[in-house]
Amino acid sequence: MDSFKETVYFFVDFHVELCLKTDSVKTAFDSRQSLDMSPRVSSKGGTTINGLNQHYEEKVRPCIDLVDSLRSLGVEKDLNLPAIAVIGIVTRCPLVLKLKKITKDNNWHGLLSYKDQIKQLKDPTEIENAVLNAQTVLAGKGEGISQEMITLEIQSSDVPDLTLIDLPGIARVATGNQPKDIEKQIKDVIEKFIKRQETISLVVVPANIDIATTEALQMAFKVDPTGQRTLGILTKPDLVDKGMEETVVRTVNNQVIQLKKGYMIVKCRGQQDINEKLGLVKALEKERLFFDEHAHFRSLLEEGKATVPLLAERLTKELVEHITKTLPQLQKQLEMKLEKTTVDLRALGDGVPTDEHEKSNFLIMKIRQFSDALEGVKRAEEDLSSDMRVFTKIRKEFGTWKRILDDKTIKTEETLRDEVEEYVRTRRGKELPGFVNYRTFENIVKKHIEELEEPALKLLKDVADIVHSCVNRLVSSHFKAFSHLLRATKDPIEDFLDEQFQKAEEKIQSQFKMERIVYSQDHLYSNQLDSVKQRLTVLAQRQVISADVREMTQHLTAYFTITSDRLANQVPLIAQYHMLDQYISKLQNAMLAMIGGNNPGMLIQEDSTVARKRKELRERLERLKTAGKVLSKFVHSV
Repeated sequence: MDSFKETVYFFVDFHVELCLKTDSVKTAFDSRQSLDMSPRVSSKGGTTINGLNQHYEEKVRPCIDLVDSLRSLGVEKDLNLPAIAVIGIVTRCPLVLKLKKITKDNNWHGLLSYKDQIKQLKDPTEIENAVLNAQTVLAGKGEGISQEMITLEIQSSDVPDLTLIDLPGIARVATGNQPKDIEKQIKDVIEKFIKRQETISLVVVPANIDIATTEALQMAFKVDPTGQRTLGILTKPDLVDKGMEETVVRTVNNQVIQLKKGYMIVKCRGQQDINEKLGLVKALEKERLFFDEHAHFRSLLEEGKATVPLLAERLTKELVEHITKTLPQLQKQLEMKLEKTTVDLRALGDGVPTDEHEKSNFLIMKIRQFSDALEGVKRAEEDLSSDMRVFTKIRKEFGTWKRILDDKTIKTEETLRDEVEEYVRTRRGKELPGFVNYRTFENIVKKHIEELEEPALKLLKDVADIVHSCVNRLVSSHFKAFSHLLRATKDPIEDFLDEQFQKAEEKIQSQFKMERIVYSQDHLYSNQLDSVKQRLTVLAQRQVISADVREMTQHLTAYFTITSDRLANQVPLIAQYHMLDQYISKLQNAMLAMIGGNNPGMLIQEDSTVARKRKELRERLERLKTAGKVLSKFVHSV
């Protein structure tokens, strides 16, 4: 477009005042009706409605009204609604154009809204300044753009039932006072809309340029590579160079760059028509005459692929079919969003009461809820909001510790023979074969016990990390709206964790110091030794093993089995006692002590971001609930 005024007249021709010849739309729903493309002009100079019947009213209007109702509720912030997005018009903000056909009177009604502003329009001539003013408010003075939406609603007997979203035209290079990244800004706005599967892309391209180089079409192909959701519109056919007419015809007939939805061609009022103030009826007659008398383009008119009125009918049909097709997915999308919003709002709670006494009760309630959650963790009875209970995770670590001990015992049986043989070869004294040297036995035991201390301390660290992560998650979920209470809780969380970890660490280290004192009850050791001898004797019969090696191996294996059983329980017991039982108990007591503090109101002072988030969620919940009712009524009425 050469100017904004020309763009506005494109609106007038293409969207706002154009006449709807309803026969072709009606035919989409009733194949018995034939297409009548001839314009009807009333005695008053206006265009009359041709062939509107009850079938059209029942099928077309409700579909478009449904989506318009959802959009007016504001749910487009939450859901992707079926829409036709127009690329290639010179606008600085996305503009939702709602056209509604009225049959009760011949008056024209317009309403323009953006942000919290609403402006009544009494005449089509007011559109230009109203849109310009809205763009200035949203995008600033100059030629910048904004992603904020402008809504223009037109009610008239001379418009189709149709809703479109007009997107900014692509600018390659910043001019004047445009931002340097104007091209990226515009493309981001366009892509935000056309990448949605619920959107039909309407690409407007001058007929006198090479369509293959059109950036708008390339953007459409990027998000819709098969062209399933893209419809091409060629404009300015009167500017096509001689000799290029056949290329235009081939393009409209979908023979150059193929689109599933194909192409149409229109001739809107040019600059001279605008200067001469050519009226709409005359403009439509002039457009039809142009195609009818054109040697190359006449066939496009005959095939229903030319003129603004037929384009309006085509778009209405496309939108209605698209809405019907996407309704099931829209319902599913709404239900999922509604469920998530409900969960998020429940997590934030109702907010802090204003009464001081109620504030104290509120603090008591919040701390008790947190304390109850901690108790559930300690007892392994917490609510399974996560994928696994804390003690289930800890039990897995205990199982890993037991496997380490078992592997050590098995490995010991295999390696002890080598160690004993080495002793016999280098250190054997006067003892006869088969006699166990206690000092050697004791040294080997201590060496293997020491190797287990590091994995035992790692077990403690892993358990501490599991509990710490759980407590942090709980405190965040319970107190995330109250930064003062959250900070006050962090100190005891960390302090008691360190305290109990050190105590548990000392006990485990003491346990291993005690394990270096080789000891077992006589009868326990004797029983275990008998069991080992029976097992290893069978093994020895298959191999040639000396009496020294056999005897020492039996004693060491028996003792390591007893030690393994002892450590398998003792180390997890220490970790569980300090990192779960004692840690959580002390944390609960510290939280209860906060109730008697001097300033409960400060602890539960709610963050402004949380209050704002709650307000947004409540508004979203109401929007979605209302939208659900609207959608449900529509689905059950068809």
